Amino acid sequence: MAGPTQEQVLAALRAVRDPDRGGDVVSLGMVSGLAAGDGRVTFAIEVDPKRGPALEPLRQAAERAVAAVPGVTHVTAVLTAQRPAAAPPPVPGAGGGKGTNRVELPGVRAIVAVASGKGGVGKSTTAANLALGLAAEGLRVGLMDADIYGPSMPRMMGITSKPRATDRKTLEPPVAYGVKVMSMGFLVAEDAPTIWRGPMVQGALVQMLRDVEWGDLDVMVVDMPPGTGDAQLTMAQQVPLAGAVIVSTPQDIALLDARKGLNMFRRVDVPVLGIVENMSYFCCPNCGHRTDIFGHGGARAEAERLGVEFLGEVPLHISIRETSDGGHPIVVADPEGEHAQAFRRIARRVRDKVLAARETPAMPRIVME
Repeated sequence: MAGPTQEQVLAALRAVRDPDRGGDVVSLGMVSGLAAGDGRVTFAIEVDPKRGPALEPLRQAAERAVAAVPGVTHVTAVLTAQRPAAAPPPVPGAGGGKGTNRVELPGVRAIVAVASGKGGVGKSTTAANLALGLAAEGLRVGLMDADIYGPSMPRMMGITSKPRATDRKTLEPPVAYGVKVMSMGFLVAEDAPTIWRGPMVQGALVQMLRDVEWGDLDVMVVDMPPGTGDAQLTMAQQVPLAGAVIVSTPQDIALLDARKGLNMFRRVDVPVLGIVENMSYFCCPNCGHRTDIFGHGGARAEAERLGVEFLGEVPLHISIRETSDGGHPIVVADPEGEHAQAFRRIARRVRDKVLAARETPAMPRIVME
């Protein structure tokens, strides 16, 4: 059966009425970011911030209405509260989820963000192989793809199945190589753009955390989108992050952006676990000659300058790219190879730092007057 069209979805949503305003959600202009493809439908319902907490039944009614459309196999509706234009922006400093909208994941011992200040530095490849490296160390691991606009984990982890809806109105994430994975890429067609504003992205991230059956995990690795925007602040301020891993390439322009990402986490009191230098050097597979295409050692020097740990370097190599594109990342494709071992060493260091921090009680503050 063919998937639903946007017109069919909108027709179904016209039967859902706002209890306070009287009209239907489509006529009132409350529906945005609608994407439909391969039987999967995602959209946002925009409401006044003051009404947000009371309108969860409206969101559920919208999901039920769309689920009844022929050809629909899965629906995700996000309730997003648009702030008035004059409202002040969030103030950094909520550190690791200390704000009022804190997302609680009681079964997850530690959440680690993998971030970069810019795109194209291999952050997602690092996140996937870090998660697999942690799993290879015997940990129970989850991997969340927080890049709403450019989700890559379904392909990178070789997952073709979709999350399964449970009786508790939550999603059971697919598992690949022993790692639980959740991504917006499971909910929209691979070539469908996600045209969402900031608050909609924030709502989607919270739902992917709160409404997913993560179970008991030692570590959740979060593949952050590049930059320092809404998604990063949502994760830093509303989620109890144990720390962040910054990924950069060696050249100065990439390190400049990596520094911005690192300083953002510091401003919101999230520990920076260290810096990874990706594409650190290139060795010719035929003759073995080494070339520092992007320079070498810049991330190590930057880590020393900023007072954070240098977690390791990963070379630029065709096997890392091919295995990631093929859905069989290098850590599982060639676990004893030197490139997999580079990721495994980084994973062991992250494991040691995160789990040690969890087991060490906070020292009391002593104030001298």
